[in-house]
Amino acid sequence: MKSLVRKGLRFAFSSLAVTAGGTISAYGQAPTIEESGLLPSGTALMSKPGSMQSLLGPTPGAGGGGIGGMVPGRGDMILGRLGASGGRVPTAVTMPGGVYQGPPGGPVSVAPQPIPVPRAPFYGTLEVPKHEGEEGPPNGLTLDQAIELVVNRNLDLLAKKYEIPQARADVLTASLRANPIFYADSQLNPYGTFSRARPGGPNQYDVNMSHPLDYSGKRKARMTYAARALHVMEAQYQNEVRLAVGAACNAYLDVLAARETVHYAETSVQGLTEIVRINETLFNHKGVMSADVDQARADLGIARLGLDDAHQILQQRTLVLTELLGIPPAEADQLELRGAIKIQAPPLPPVENMIAQALESRADMIAYRLGVPAAEANLKLQQANRFADAYLLVQPYTFQNNVPFNRLSGTSWALGITVPVPFYNRNQGNIERARYNIDQSHVQLQGQARRVEIEVRRSYREYEASRLISERIKSMVLPGLEKALKDRLLLYQEGEANKLAYHDTQRRFNDQAKAYLDALVRHRRSMIDLNTVMGARVLP
Repeated sequence: MKSLVRKGLRFAFSSLAVTAGGTISAYGQAPTIEESGLLPSGTALMSKPGSMQSLLGPTPGAGGGGIGGMVPGRGDMILGRLGASGGRVPTAVTMPGGVYQGPPGGPVSVAPQPIPVPRAPFYGTLEVPKHEGEEGPPNGLTLDQAIELVVNRNLDLLAKKYEIPQARADVLTASLRANPIFYADSQLNPYGTFSRARPGGPNQYDVNMSHPLDYSGKRKARMTYAARALHVMEAQYQNEVRLAVGAACNAYLDVLAARETVHYAETSVQGLTEIVRINETLFNHKGVMSADVDQARADLGIARLGLDDAHQILQQRTLVLTELLGIPPAEADQLELRGAIKIQAPPLPPVENMIAQALESRADMIAYRLGVPAAEANLKLQQANRFADAYLLVQPYTFQNNVPFNRLSGTSWALGITVPVPFYNRNQGNIERARYNIDQSHVQLQGQARRVEIEVRRSYREYEASRLISERIKSMVLPGLEKALKDRLLLYQEGEANKLAYHDTQRRFNDQAKAYLDALVRHRRSMIDLNTVMGARVLP
């Protein structure tokens, strides 16, 4: 049948029935029309990549059906008859289209993690991070610039952004009207000729036009549903932006933390080099044993391995950041950041106020709220799809050839209408599904609201806990170690303590300084997570 359609023949084999699995073909005379491209609900059009599936995932409120009804200008054929003319019109058999389904989820294969490099003691002179403002080169990439890059240049977001114009194209498709059908035929053509001995005819030539009448409002319902689905998809894209910005901010912080770790590792190598020199001097003067020298040298070797590992981690995290920002990997080595781990944050409002703000403004909540009226519009669409279009037949010219009978030929016209009788409700299953989908959308909205509340409370508590830990390390632990370090330095300068004792005190201070840095990283990450779950930048 498809080959005949493609060749544009006037008479073709037409599909008479549509089933859930495809079409059942029968032989019959009918005018040529386009084949319907509709598929049963839930049928995948193509497999990704390059598929028609949405990258934004399932649309809230879509349920299991899409914009149903006849695609304008398409449909299957039925045979109607008005007098001797035998008008042919297409029927609007209800076949709700499938909805876009997002990429299927599943576990992500994780490569085995490498064995961590042993950490050497932190010797050398370290300072507690004291900078409240930006750090790094003046022309380095700031966090605000990184956020702008991820929004405008992230390739995954750019790909998902095309879902919006595609949804607008769906709105346009939903608004299209069905085309009228032009049909011309010749009937009662004899094999040979008619005669008085073998009467028949007369030959008849018909020209008619059939125009569909959407009396149930399917087009209006399609347009409403498509418009509401577009609004849902726009909110879904904004939610993808929210998640991408959160991921980029965390990657930005990872690079800052890795950069600080490199600084700590470099300081430790310098300090351990000094420890080895002191132990070798003492060994030459019989002050320590050879085992002490060997231990110091081993610690120095581990520290150098740790420094190499820190550099590798910094490069890897920079590559992750460049991917999120849409920067070519070749430019990763030239990427410098200008930012600080420790920043001054304003006090947070009560958690209940933050929950209310997140429920009101978060993009995924907006998408789920918009999904409810979209589901209601889908119910109205399915109800409208109960009734197939009626077809008005206008036959302005019919010619009856009476020449073989030596009589004058006649012309006539005809007017009629074809209305499929809705004796059976062909869409009752989809209507019932659409009703359940409204209830389902309400439940999904409630579930998402509960998840948002849990996320805000969890992030709020993590923010307060990490802030308390970092403040206590700074106020309760580090001051005592700083005083001990100064006292040990004074005793060393006065000759009452050896240099190894001073460096040992320095090591203990360095350990706590590193713990303080880790606490600051954790606290800064809690700020990023809180911004992400709020869907707004409530903290710097």
